[in-house]
Amino acid sequence: MNPIELSTRRCKPCTGQTPPLTPAEIRVFQALVPEWSLTDDGKRIVRSWRVKNFLVGLDFFRRIAELAENEDHHPDLHLVNYREVTVELWTHAVGGLTENDFIMAAKIDTLEVELKR
Repeated sequence: MNPIELSTRRCKPCTGQTPPLTPAEIRVFQALVPEWSLTDDGKRIVRSWRVKNFLVGLDFFRRIAELAENEDHHPDLHLVNYREVTVELWTHAVGGLTENDFIMAAKIDTLEVELKR
């Protein structure tokens, strides 16, 4: 599988019965979205951008929100210092990472965003 293929997949509904990915599975998926980092507890992936300005950040969040609604998988979104954007992904129902998180990361990576130069 490659990042493009991952970005064309659909998120699947998760329940409390869905197991989180193992550390080995996380390494495989993380290699497909190398801009995303694993948090210290190993339960989330995160990526940050320094966007051109506040409105660019808000528009980026709007487009991420559209993806999230279409996939029914919602990230945590953070905008601080008016242009520092951070997105965190994890599967709330399992308290850790699932394939859905990496699918969403790959989809978010396809979105263009104007960065601060």
